[in-house]
Amino acid sequence: MQVANPRRSNRDRTEATRSDLIAAARRLFTEKSYAETGTPEIVAAAGLTRGALYHHFVDKQALFRAVVDAEAAAVAAEIERTAPTTLSARDALLAGGEAYIGAMGVPGRTRLLLVDGPAVLGRAEMDAIDARHGNRTLREGLAATMRAGDLPRLPLDALTSLLGAAFDRAALAVDAGGSPDDYRAVLAAVIDGLMRSPSGS
Repeated sequence: MQVANPRRSNRDRTEATRSDLIAAARRLFTEKSYAETGTPEIVAAAGLTRGALYHHFVDKQALFRAVVDAEAAAVAAEIERTAPTTLSARDALLAGGEAYIGAMGVPGRTRLLLVDGPAVLGRAEMDAIDARHGNRTLREGLAATMRAGDLPRLPLDALTSLLGAAFDRAALAVDAGGSPDDYRAVLAAVIDGLMRSPSGS
């Protein structure tokens, strides 16, 4: 008879508890906002104790950081799924932009990543999260497009930051009721305009 590995079982339980806390917190943070959500509500929604919460997270802000990081990772995964390496550099960049707008349409995601995230964690920490996830995929796409010769050799960090900000602004506008098609069209035109501009030095 095979005996279950207790270490694996403990690890699985730990991951399940952490996932339950993140899921419950995400729901409450998007329904009520970070400021209006208390830790007693979170643990009650997760069916856990406050001890379990503080075993995994130092405080509510640390839990919020985990929620934001998970959301940013989900957006990056959707971009990577929608912009496979089989596409040309240009088409992958455009598909990635479309995927970003689509992924940000998940209810509550724009608020978490673009409104409450910077307010709670600060711009520097949100930039670090973006650099691991969404802006990483954008930076890689821009770099590939430059290598393919379809984009001028511009300062990559600055270009990523400014174009990422444009995508964020589009996501906020769409979340507020703007036309996704309008913003997709303009962003595609911006990218195509960059590709047609003279090469940098």
